[in-house]
Amino acid sequence: MLDDFLIRAGLAGLGLSLATGPLGSFVVWRRMAYFGDATAHAAILGVALSFASGLPLYAGTLIVALGMAATVSALAGRGHAMDTALGVLAHSALAFGLVAVSFLPNVRVDLSAYLFGDILAVSRADLLWIWGGALAVLALLVWRWQGLLTATVNEELAQAEGIDPRAERLALTLALALVVAVSIKIVGALLIAALLIIPAAAARGLSRSPEMMAGLAVALSALSVLAGLQMSLRLDTPAGPSIVAAAACLFAAALPLARLRRG
Repeated sequence: MLDDFLIRAGLAGLGLSLATGPLGSFVVWRRMAYFGDATAHAAILGVALSFASGLPLYAGTLIVALGMAATVSALAGRGHAMDTALGVLAHSALAFGLVAVSFLPNVRVDLSAYLFGDILAVSRADLLWIWGGALAVLALLVWRWQGLLTATVNEELAQAEGIDPRAERLALTLALALVVAVSIKIVGALLIAALLIIPAAAARGLSRSPEMMAGLAVALSALSVLAGLQMSLRLDTPAGPSIVAAAACLFAAALPLARLRRG
């Protein structure tokens, strides 16, 4: 069954959806969209690191994504404006990554595969990384769910209940870095944030509870992956952007339903 490239692509997308649904919900609630975008841009530097050092692609991108998240958190803790720190680091990391790849000897890489993803080229080994990373993120979110939720709603209330908001923020940052690392081959560095945000934003107006929103975001993300793959197969369009386009269509369809529900 795994010999079929389309089945491997579908399994990769469905595995990733298990993590992006609930994690994307926290990104939307905490208004961390730009943080996810910045971490994803830095992943291109991780690609260069992987080629230069011989590390697996996912390990290189994970190292850089974690470094990016730690640096932004440190700068924000010293009083630097978060949006300024993200803007400087995200675009600098992307530029340094593109320049570094051009200096690597005997390496000729089509960077569009890492900027926009190439889900149809997912291998069996990729599936292990993707499902392993996605399940690790899902387990972390399930384990820390109540603390993360309370710290997201009200940090003072969280402290009163003995929850450390900084520890919860760190857990969320680690999860985000891991998702960026395993997503780069599916939707690419430029579109990872879209897969995190759009299904969660579509689910928000249709949900009655945080748990329902997270579950609905998983379902919409999985539906986006399958619809995007079908679009790519039938219309010969690039797979990663097709998945994000399908997610955007679902978001547009959810808007009137959300208004009807509120009315």
